[in-house]
Amino acid sequence: MSLDGRRFVPVVVIDDAGLAEPVAEALLAGGIGCAEITLRTPAGIDAIAALRDLDGFAVGAGTVLTPDDVDRVVDAGARFVVSPGLAEDVVDRARTHGVDVVPGVATATEVQRAVRLGLDRLKLFPAGQLGGLGMITALAGPFPGVRFLPSGGVTETNAADYLASKHVFAVSGSWMVTRELIAARDFAAIARLSRAAVDAVGPSGANAVTP
Repeated sequence: MSLDGRRFVPVVVIDDAGLAEPVAEALLAGGIGCAEITLRTPAGIDAIAALRDLDGFAVGAGTVLTPDDVDRVVDAGARFVVSPGLAEDVVDRARTHGVDVVPGVATATEVQRAVRLGLDRLKLFPAGQLGGLGMITALAGPFPGVRFLPSGGVTETNAADYLASKHVFAVSGSWMVTRELIAARDFAAIARLSRAAVDAVGPSGANAVTP
């Protein structure tokens, strides 16, 4: 899986695809080697394309809502697909292309549907509003084989707590690469905040996976 070993999946909302490469290089400088480029702006597809061949960087696509979206992002070079919700046609299309897919879930019913689709890595969204780590621990009871990517409400102050859980494979957030920092071209701040996030989870940093 393209996200194997990743502890942080930055959510990047970008308005100028020309800034995608320096943003990714800043993340790499901070120890984070992947990003979810969302389709929330018209620049998303071009930003993915700009990063498809960046050495040491795994570019993925977020806010993927339809099978057509999957086609577009994979054609652009996305190595993984993230959705806010669980849509079987999106999962099927991603599998057809041979790319990893992490759909969003918010209830036990959705987790059960995902497990029946053969998925064991799911995005919990919006994690903060759903109860955060407590919700993840509760869902892990009936679904011990599932590991989660919490997204929504994950910050520099609680990321390490999430990552200390064996039920969490990575966290998703944007505090280290906000839309404002990108627009201001403050790549030094992106690198600094990324390094702080990696250092906060301990010596194993961004590449560790909790057993």
